[in-house]
Amino acid sequence: MDRDELLALFDRQMRRNARPDGPGARIEQADGVVRQVCAAEHGWHGILWSGLDDATADGVVRAQVAHFTALGREFEWKLYSHDRPADLAGRLRAAGFVPEPAETLMVAPVSALSLDAGPPEGVRLQPVTDAAGVDLITEVHEQAFGTPGNRLRERLLEQLAQDPDRIVAVLALAGDRPVSSARMEFCPGTDFAGLWGGGTVSEWRGRGIYRALIAHRARIAGERGVRYLQVDASDQSRPILERLGFTALSVTTPWVFSAP
Repeated sequence: MDRDELLALFDRQMRRNARPDGPGARIEQADGVVRQVCAAEHGWHGILWSGLDDATADGVVRAQVAHFTALGREFEWKLYSHDRPADLAGRLRAAGFVPEPAETLMVAPVSALSLDAGPPEGVRLQPVTDAAGVDLITEVHEQAFGTPGNRLRERLLEQLAQDPDRIVAVLALAGDRPVSSARMEFCPGTDFAGLWGGGTVSEWRGRGIYRALIAHRARIAGERGVRYLQVDASDQSRPILERLGFTALSVTTPWVFSAP
């Protein structure tokens, strides 16, 4: 499958025909968009796909702002660089959306990945299945990314309690200290699983932990029959993923609107 075919498959399965990403979430199709709305505030609220043109874009953007504002929810318009119209980013900015850092959509066939990478000496990988482990993941997240982990913690606790088969969460421990964490979310009915997290505390970066966490999750994905792994890669992780065999398909930017 070439790059364009793979991107079309991703758009069709993961965006146009998206499934809810967790308990309490629902997918809605309205006004030329596919969106997710969650009962819980800590869930992800936003636009997954849009089929817009120059004539319809502004009206649809206003309609989505009105919809989520009425719900009292901050929401994200997950914009991809191949979406149309070409100036949709500017239209979102004009409507009051604020961009967060862009990431690169990268995809790799599980069958093409090297799965033999292990953690460095003195580091072990441990699955996370309970609240104590989630607390450690939250700790790593806050140290690695410098952002609050409250919403992540609530989301992980909910997933592990209500739909544990859809998520794999793992910690990298140096002795008893958590130094990195990552997770994988399965998407039933599709060919994809998503890799998320992958944060490592600063003094443990550059030692191969990120690569080991990719290989660990890829092995599990292969055992589950997943064909492709998908990552929204930062500028720091993109070179590592390219060396591992991931292909860049598009650039995705979260445009966030905070309801008054």
